[in-house]
Amino acid sequence: MPTVTHLQNGREGARDVAVWDPLVRLIHWSLALTILLNGAFTDDEGMVHQWVGYVALGLVGIRVVWALIGPRHARFAAFPPNPMRALRYLKAVRAGDRTVHLSHNPLGALMVYNLWLTVIAMGVTGYMMTTLRFFGIDWVKEAHELAFNWLMLSVALHVAGVAFDTWRSGVNLLRAMLLGRKRIPKGTSVE
Repeated sequence: MPTVTHLQNGREGARDVAVWDPLVRLIHWSLALTILLNGAFTDDEGMVHQWVGYVALGLVGIRVVWALIGPRHARFAAFPPNPMRALRYLKAVRAGDRTVHLSHNPLGALMVYNLWLTVIAMGVTGYMMTTLRFFGIDWVKEAHELAFNWLMLSVALHVAGVAFDTWRSGVNLLRAMLLGRKRIPKGTSVE
């Protein structure tokens, strides 16, 4: 059962619910930092770029393990990848539904898996480019660049989705990913 605190300060009657543990938040922000570093600051052909990429791959690996053994809201069961559920969620949102999901909403869950798989694809193709067998092979470099472009589009959609869901639900998701708690407005349905 999530820890719920009825707030005395802040919004009247809001519930403060613990959702994302420190490891989930540390991995989230560290992965965002590795993407920023490799996307904007490191030399694509340098060792720093390679090692930052390996760190990103390691972070995803740790997060996947944590999704197997971590607390309730960190586990795969809290955000299963289900395209049909995501479509039903979109339909409900269009109809005005403001239900708050304690972990990720169904569309956000698909984005999580998309981001993880894209980082893995980038890590694998990046590593391949350092091997004798695949060094200088065009399709490997093109696959790496395609994965990077997909990642940038996905990150933009992720940020837009967070902003939209914050507006729609009244739950500040940026604050939740910083502090680990969702402040849910009074009278809001929770799933």
